[in-house]
Amino acid sequence: MLPPQTAETESLTPDESVELTVCESESGLRIDAFLASHFRFYSRTQLRESIRDARVLVDGARVKASFHIRPGQRVAIRLPDRPRERPIPEAIPIDVLFEDDYLAAINKRPGMVVHPARGHWSGTLTGALTHHFDTLSQIGGAARPGIVHRLDRDTSGVIVVAKCDRAHLGLTAQFEARSTEKEYLAITAGVPDRDRDVIERPIGVHPYQREKMAIRAEHTTSRDARTFYEVQERFARFALLRVAPRTGRTHQIRVHLEHIGCPVLCDRLYSGRSRITAGELAGGRESVDPVLLDRQALHAWRLRIRHPITGAELAFEAPLPLDMRAVLDTLRGIRSE
Repeated sequence: MLPPQTAETESLTPDESVELTVCESESGLRIDAFLASHFRFYSRTQLRESIRDARVLVDGARVKASFHIRPGQRVAIRLPDRPRERPIPEAIPIDVLFEDDYLAAINKRPGMVVHPARGHWSGTLTGALTHHFDTLSQIGGAARPGIVHRLDRDTSGVIVVAKCDRAHLGLTAQFEARSTEKEYLAITAGVPDRDRDVIERPIGVHPYQREKMAIRAEHTTSRDARTFYEVQERFARFALLRVAPRTGRTHQIRVHLEHIGCPVLCDRLYSGRSRITAGELAGGRESVDPVLLDRQALHAWRLRIRHPITGAELAFEAPLPLDMRAVLDTLRGIRSE
């Protein structure tokens, strides 16, 4: 019989380290099942992620979720954040570009996580939406009210949300059919050789780094990906591009631009740097100038859809945010000197 969860484990805080000893009645259990029996307020998925991330050790060694435990073994776990059923409404200001009874278009600021996740339970877009709107669709689940598609945390710009399930279904069908038109503006570290081109390279999970994606052909995780770009402005070592992804792979624009030698500026994962100053834009190696940009210079500028209820064509545009404008103004000033 599996041991019940104790009051002691219920009172533990996230990231606290806990050590348990396997008893005779638990012999032969998978490690994920063993943990689930002791920490029932966590989902099996969360516990498997902890095992994968080396937050779980058996006798001091990493194991897989399928590992079968033996009596006397010592299992150490650093607990993940506790799961949340739904976002807590928060009075966070949001920039509403469009709203009617069925949907809304929001200009998401950089640095805002779209929906709650480990390490980001507060300050999310869904928390702001739940506070701002009386009704939101529930098809995506209680943790993602209204969310039809998403943007990376540090990508700013247009995101559309559904206020009812009927609108959600209609919008989801458009994104799945790729009938929406998405356009981004990106400042790149490097200048493309061509004024415009289409990048067609498959994308899959990175072979070594869990956070990243990579160009990978003939891998089980690989999917075809296609991205159009057009140069809007050229500078000595940088460029402003208009980018239109024709498919919707994770990190697609970021991976494809890195592939042609022009990663998105200040993209922590793919460019090798996460911030830049005016002096560094001018070619200096180090600078005490204020930081102009400390996130990836990628902005979801325009989104075209059909209204899921009326069928009318809608186009939403979000102005370029201040940090990217500051970089471009600085580059233009350097160019004119």
